Amino acid sequence: MSKTIGILGCGWLGFPLAITFMAQGYLVKGSTTSAEKIGTLVKAGITPFLIQLTEEGIEGDIADFPKGLEVLVINVPPRLRGKNSEDYVKKMAGLCRVIKASTIKKIIFVSSTSVYGDLEGEVTEQSLARPHTESGKQLLAAEQLFKNDRSLEVAIVRFGGLIGPDRHPITQLSGKQGLNNGNEPVNLVHLDDCIGIIQAIVLHGWWHETFNGVYPLHPKKKEYYPGEARKRGLQPPIYIRESGKTGKIVCPYNLLNVKNYRFMTTIVG
Repeated sequence: MSKTIGILGCGWLGFPLAITFMAQGYLVKGSTTSAEKIGTLVKAGITPFLIQLTEEGIEGDIADFPKGLEVLVINVPPRLRGKNSEDYVKKMAGLCRVIKASTIKKIIFVSSTSVYGDLEGEVTEQSLARPHTESGKQLLAAEQLFKNDRSLEVAIVRFGGLIGPDRHPITQLSGKQGLNNGNEPVNLVHLDDCIGIIQAIVLHGWWHETFNGVYPLHPKKKEYYPGEARKRGLQPPIYIRESGKTGKIVCPYNLLNVKNYRFMTTIVG
């Protein structure tokens, strides 16, 4: 096992992930796209790199970043909204070429349950991904880009809706009325378990695997979100119509039933 880990994208998930790995004795190289954040990384003990992935190539110190790394966590989501939409797959293809020319052999690619699209009922890692959003389509294509490279050992983690400090979907749903998907289940995961799952992959060597990173409790939206709003003193959303859809329940089958991972933090609280 390498004692030096690279985290491409030290944001909401990547930064505390780096802190946790360092507490376990790892050296961590971390990237950011913001020069203002370099000092924050240095102060935390992370070896900082200013790196920007673009469709045309990679800007920044991409030559030194991979040196000495065996494991790389790719935590760079697509940016497909507004005028700055991008070809995410092209960006990942450029990154893949850099990885193949380096010593990196193990990749953790952070993806999303959006790759399952509008599937209904129980969904596991064995379910056929059918994304309908552009983001989901490009994430799935990027997954395949890395998984199909036989020179790499790759783990894909498809996280559900992310919750944790200062982040919860209820902040966007508060006060909304006339919502029609109240009977659909929630598929969420806490930051603590995002970190725990990635750590477990590295610790146990769970390569050549795909994991649904979703807490195995799925209350209905019309029950869950009003309750979360009241806990925070927010105006609850109002669900008044039914869409006729049952929604999808994303099950972390591989984590629970194959790897015996135990989730640490409930989505309720």
